[in-house]
Amino acid sequence: MLVIRVLLAEDQSMVREALAALLGLEADIEVVAQVARGDEVLDAARASAVDVALMDIEMPGMSGLDAAAVLQRELPALKVVILTTFGRPGYLRRAMESGADAFLVKDAPAARLADAVRRVLRGERVIDPTLAAAALADGASPLTDRERDVLRAAADGSTNAEIAAALHLSQGTVRNYLSTAIQKTASRNRAEAVRVAREKGWL
Repeated sequence: MLVIRVLLAEDQSMVREALAALLGLEADIEVVAQVARGDEVLDAARASAVDVALMDIEMPGMSGLDAAAVLQRELPALKVVILTTFGRPGYLRRAMESGADAFLVKDAPAARLADAVRRVLRGERVIDPTLAAAALADGASPLTDRERDVLRAAADGSTNAEIAAALHLSQGTVRNYLSTAIQKTASRNRAEAVRVAREKGWL
């Protein structure tokens, strides 16, 4: 019997251990590596020769979406399953663009997760059907990469001057990007633009 070697990347230890225990009940799945940071995923995947990486989105060091893109580039044969609390259409789109093979929300039944691990190894794509419908209805993110960068930098309340210094832009350019992002998200101010973009999974 072929045993599927799995890497778990999840920053909450209780969730990670619960997932490992659930997958450990499957005769054909073995969790061979666990990490709590996105920037540890590639080294762990290489060291443990895993078949499938099961990752959260929001992790310290590097997001699961960015880690998926790194794995796609460095270990293209490795399958990636994104498992997240945040069932946002924008996240689904970005996950698929990053090379993820599956996208599931954490309240999915455990049997569906094990099934997804097996299916991606067979070359299938597995996407939460409700999210897939929402992503189609929502459309792609209207924000450019630079507008996203500026909105992310504004999320902690940084001033235009601080954002400009951090991103090596002029303050006028930062103002322009923020203004455009506010318009595109149909928001009244930068704080609302950040909230809307996060809710839709555009950040």
